[in-house]
Amino acid sequence: MLIGLDTAAANGNHGGRPPAVDGDMLAVALRRRDANEPVTSIARHLGVGRSTLYPDPGRV
Repeated sequence: MLIGLDTAAANGNHGGRPPAVDGDMLAVALRRRDANEPVTSIARHLGVGRSTLYPDPGRV
């Protein structure tokens, strides 16, 4: 099994779920949060759940 994972990694496949928020979306979220916009409104605008914006307290 590990041989298969090593082979996949060597081919650039690392598996796992892709991030829901990329760098551009994070920048928008931070800018809107700095403007004291509620997280609910930011999440609705970005099309993600509120909990997506709370994984790291320093993030948003």
